Amino acid sequence: MCILILLFCSNLSLSAAFYFHSEEREQKCIIQDIPSETWVTGTFKIQQWDMDRHDFLEAAPGLGMFVTITSYHEEVLLSKLFGPQGTFYFTSHLPGEHVICLESNSTRLISFGGSRLRIHLDIRIGEHDLDTAIAQAKDKVNEVTFKLEHLIEQIEQILKEQNYQRDREENFRMISEDTNSNVLWWALAQTLIFISVGIFQMKYLKDFFIAKKVV
Repeated sequence: MCILILLFCSNLSLSAAFYFHSEEREQKCIIQDIPSETWVTGTFKIQQWDMDRHDFLEAAPGLGMFVTITSYHEEVLLSKLFGPQGTFYFTSHLPGEHVICLESNSTRLISFGGSRLRIHLDIRIGEHDLDTAIAQAKDKVNEVTFKLEHLIEQIEQILKEQNYQRDREENFRMISEDTNSNVLWWALAQTLIFISVGIFQMKYLKDFFIAKKVV
């Protein structure tokens, strides 16, 4: 069972790789829910639309990307201009949603012959680069040691993610219970109001009929 768990963890990748299109002076943002004290790595690459070939090609030199990262409490964790491709890093201090925004230096897009970009983005959460460490290993023992350390980091990240999800579930349950309690009390209050209005209407009609000597 332990071997199966280790194999499963070694094949698990907490990453999200995708691409999206961006127009001139358009800022694209994604929201990533990240636990506290978690190392996050993002890698991006820009491709530019070629009007002659009708395809996306490598971006021209000088075309860059502004990367801005803010936390749930609107704390700016990173704000930097990169080139056509680059890698950014940051560490989340508090748990919650983090906003990752990318915007090209679009004032130069017209001179490059187009305004449409394709941005490839790969975000890795709680995962360090292992290939560089293995490449620097001097023997097989060091390589195995690096792999074990990398595996331990993945297990710790999984545990951290589970604890974070457990806290979110507990908060959601407390909010749901409070909401249900408020709904119940509001229903009781409405019922009392309707009963009071009904009694008042019946008394008013009775007094009206007595005053008119109908009854």
